[in-house]
Amino acid sequence: MCGIIGYIGEREAQPILLNGLKRLEYRGYDSSGIALIHPTKKSVFITKAPGKIAVLEKLLQKRPLRGATGIAHTRWATHGAPNQVNAHPHADCKKEVVIVHNGIIENYESLKIQLIKEGHVFHSQTDSEVIVHLIEKFYHHVPLEEAVRRALRLLVGSFAVGVISKREPDKLVGARLGSPLIVGLGKNENFLASDVPAVLEHTQKIIFLDENEVVVLTKDTFKITDLKGRDVHQKITQINWDIAQAQKNGYSHFMLKEINEQPGITENLLNLRIDKATNKIVFKEQDIPEAKLKRIKNIAIVACGTAYHAGMVGRYILESLCAIPVSVDVSSEFRYRSLLIDKDTLVIAISQSGETADTLAGMREARKLGASVLSICNVLGSTVTRESDGIIYTHAGPEIGVASTKAYTAQLVALYLFAFYLAEIRKTLPPKVINKFIKELRRAPKLQKIVLKQQEAIASLARRHSHLGSFLFLGRNINYPSALEGALKLKEVSYIPAEGCAAGEMKHGPIALIDEYRAVVCIAPESKVYDKMVSNIQEIHSRRGKIITIASAGDTNIKELTPEVIYIPRIDEFFSPLIVALPLQLLAYHIAVKRGCDVDQPRNLAKSVTVE
Repeated sequence: MCGIIGYIGEREAQPILLNGLKRLEYRGYDSSGIALIHPTKKSVFITKAPGKIAVLEKLLQKRPLRGATGIAHTRWATHGAPNQVNAHPHADCKKEVVIVHNGIIENYESLKIQLIKEGHVFHSQTDSEVIVHLIEKFYHHVPLEEAVRRALRLLVGSFAVGVISKREPDKLVGARLGSPLIVGLGKNENFLASDVPAVLEHTQKIIFLDENEVVVLTKDTFKITDLKGRDVHQKITQINWDIAQAQKNGYSHFMLKEINEQPGITENLLNLRIDKATNKIVFKEQDIPEAKLKRIKNIAIVACGTAYHAGMVGRYILESLCAIPVSVDVSSEFRYRSLLIDKDTLVIAISQSGETADTLAGMREARKLGASVLSICNVLGSTVTRESDGIIYTHAGPEIGVASTKAYTAQLVALYLFAFYLAEIRKTLPPKVINKFIKELRRAPKLQKIVLKQQEAIASLARRHSHLGSFLFLGRNINYPSALEGALKLKEVSYIPAEGCAAGEMKHGPIALIDEYRAVVCIAPESKVYDKMVSNIQEIHSRRGKIITIASAGDTNIKELTPEVIYIPRIDEFFSPLIVALPLQLLAYHIAVKRGCDVDQPRNLAKSVTVE
């Protein structure tokens, strides 16, 4: 949610900041803006606009801004409508200090009332504007970073901020609590950003700021302190992504590119995690001792959205292989329950970005109760990984499309591998059985490629059904979560109302919705519940529902009930979610394209949800 990019160096900042904003579009936004310190006038000039970055870009083409120090922002509205006044950056009363802010200030109303009493004039309805006026209040006879520290100590909530001042034009200040902020280190230039892709074309040397840290950048130096001004030493991380991974490479959309990347990512993960010589699972960053994993009595999985659906599949996997009770909660509800967890509980936190606010809050609550936390995450150095006892990186590369695709299947692979690892430690399965499972899992990348060869047929099927007003997705057992994920993908990118349902529950309500105006997607690969899925399909067929079935190759019987079948290669049903995911993603994508939707940046959505 929201995006920050800041630059200080020797080059003109405007094109750098604009390109950085474009790299952050996937985070979700409804307005944008930019502020630069003019090199000769020593004044701060601001341009901002509601809508897409293209609107801001047109304004800047007419009236370019000059300067080598600046900040820019994309805003996802929380307080105040998405309009020009509420767009960032925001300036103080004297137009000396300018800030951009991600997050939510929970005590902004009381702060605003006090600041107004002291004579400060507010122009927006945002919570963010209180920050710049607080900085102004303290910006007397102290450097900018000290005024920032004093202001931030008064805030309750979450923030990532970038700050510039015309009084100190050779300085760029950043700070964070609860919202991500990174530092990019270049030659004769330095950067602030809310995520790595914003600066990848300029540097791969990154510092991930921790909670309550403040950084002061010049073009040649950086200094990090805590909110009390005490020095902090952070390591520099070399990012192994390259800019090509964050570009479309000839695909129409990032979502389509990322769908097609899945076989390669799956294969890479398997090669990385499975030792060729011993066939054992290897997790280099998994630092929870084996002795502790042997003692755990239950597992709690916490995640949001697509990652929650991966966690639901994980419950089936872990309970089946490791003989241990597993609960799965959406993170936003987990922390408010009366949690029955303790030192014998393993919490698995799943997050693509590693900055999901609700998941972080749930992790922190669990750690207070003594639980160990294992994170499954895509982003190196993110907050989730820094606050975990053990980490499994998914190594999916930057995922730019807001609707998660490749991160989902990478999370599934991580869960399968962890289950094998845990089953071996706890001796719940003999090595021969684990090796058999690993052999079957190794087939997944090849089978995913076979599905992707059917893209035109799936696109044609999607176009034939794109006019329908709603969809119902049905699945059973390990593919019940697949039904939920298929429904989520469709409503995210096409805005069509869609519901995922356990097929056995259809008769307990959802069957009332079935008619000739609704499509029902039935996930029915070869499995122990196949006959029961066929019964559900017959019930829908008798009520004239429009059925799309995902079935195993060679299943000719299913054609008698519905002509619309997407065939997937046969695989042990235990691993079928890894294959089923692809046609569901392609179906959602092509329906959305046919309807003219903004596939990569669906309305109102954000890639990294950093507020609760």
